[in-house]
Amino acid sequence: MRRGVRAAWTVPMILIIGLGLAPAGDASARVNLIVIDGAINPAADDFIRESIAASAREGAEALLIELDTPGGLLSSAKSIVKEILGAPLPVIVYVAPTGASATSAGMFVTMAAHVAAMAPGTTIGAAHPVDGSGGDIGHDMRGKIENFAASFSKSIAEQRGRNVAWAERAVRESVAATEIEAAKDKIVDLVAPDVSALLASLAGREVQVGERRVTLRLGAATEVVRREMSLKDRVLNVIADPNVSYLLFMAGLLGLYVEITHPGAVLPGVVGGISLLLALAAFQALPVNSTGILLMLFAAALIVAEAFVPSFGVLGVGGVVAFALGSLLLFDTPDSTIAVDRSLVGTAVVLVSGVMLAVGYLVLRAQRSPVRTGAEGLPGEIGIVRVGPRGELKVFVHGEQWDAVADGSLHDGDRVAVVRVESGLRLRVRRHEPPATEGGS
Repeated sequence: MRRGVRAAWTVPMILIIGLGLAPAGDASARVNLIVIDGAINPAADDFIRESIAASAREGAEALLIELDTPGGLLSSAKSIVKEILGAPLPVIVYVAPTGASATSAGMFVTMAAHVAAMAPGTTIGAAHPVDGSGGDIGHDMRGKIENFAASFSKSIAEQRGRNVAWAERAVRESVAATEIEAAKDKIVDLVAPDVSALLASLAGREVQVGERRVTLRLGAATEVVRREMSLKDRVLNVIADPNVSYLLFMAGLLGLYVEITHPGAVLPGVVGGISLLLALAAFQALPVNSTGILLMLFAAALIVAEAFVPSFGVLGVGGVVAFALGSLLLFDTPDSTIAVDRSLVGTAVVLVSGVMLAVGYLVLRAQRSPVRTGAEGLPGEIGIVRVGPRGELKVFVHGEQWDAVADGSLHDGDRVAVVRVESGLRLRVRRHEPPATEGGS
């Protein structure tokens, strides 16, 4: 009897232990997914940095970066690599979808990942340094940048146990590899047709995260949560495009030139100032948060000027635009929790816009109201006749004595109405007849 009981318990216990030791994915595990589809620039750097911090804070099993890039800035790639190498959780870079590539700066990002994977029909490599327009770098600077990029690539490959010789050739000789060649030559870890297959193939894999070994609890049933770029990152991503940043820079210079040569044009100066500040941020000549501060100061100057300069609302609209952009770019820190809430930015922009509309309405009403001072304000006013010593006609009105002419005869003390101001500041007047009042007995 006891043997039967033991046998009955032994089989379930073995099954439970076996299931616990099996490398199958944990359905409760979560992976955060972000998509980088474009150039490696400050916006991509900021997005990846914030996503790593948020994924660690939310307890995600890993961060999955779906990458398709033609390259980008070496400075941004260097910053991203530093973030990935020091990440507190596993980072998976997946070159996808079919037809995608991780060339130039994208190669450094891919090779820095804890797990590097590629989809069928993708390529990696061709990381020879070029200038911002895609041309060759000058001879003296070329050697320095090429040597740095080659050593940087080798260092990443050594850190992740990947093909060091190929990593150097990708920089110096601009070689590239297909997904099959990359997996065969240990440039990447594996090839997977889609995200589900990738996560399933990573179940139970161990990766080195800092000083500890981490076993990935992933599988086809793993929950994948996609994170999107913030509004600030989307704005940075647009202006960081080389074509857009170049156009912004040229628009800024042209706008300021037109404003200097044609003072009072207003619109070219407003557009030029905002465009130039955005271009300097895109060129990384100004830090993003410094650009935000300058934009808000520029906005304050435009809003104050709107009350004194007849710009027909151009200064006010420019101030609101500069204020909104400055608010978005004001906080650019490694801690993604330090930022201005978008609802607060929207509320502030609405309030500033409301104030500008109110000021504009008051100014417009003041401009359209009848003039009450000076010669322009005299027609229709009532004055008192003062006859001069030689019989000349004068009228006392608005606290001043004016020469006057009238069609009929007037006597000293008569009340007259000003008809118009004639040449020589002479008033044309007529006798003022007070309106008759109705009475009864």
